Amino acid sequence: MMKNGTRLKSQVCDTQVIIVRSSEALDDLRAGGAPMVPVGDEVDGSLSLDDSFADGTQMGKRYVDDTGAEVLVTKAGAGSLSIGSTPLTIKEAKPLPASD
Repeated sequence: MMKNGTRLKSQVCDTQVIIVRSSEALDDLRAGGAPMVPVGDEVDGSLSLDDSFADGTQMGKRYVDDTGAEVLVTKAGAGSLSIGSTPLTIKEAKPLPASD
């Protein structure tokens, strides 16, 4: 299982993330349909961006799944984030309480 604070990069686009809240599901974290690798590791040049996972990522946004896993995008890219074939969603900001 990956630890909180682990930095990962996509093998098929510019996306980079840092793990905020770890989960066993993140062992299959993908960007653009290809498995992500630790920053500094070599990428597989034979991989290419999967068109069905090409919605892109937004820098500074947190992406979550239903297992509680959470990653923060530190560099945006063309590939969208997924765990296996299940897309991650952008974490919505909690509304502030009314100040009546």
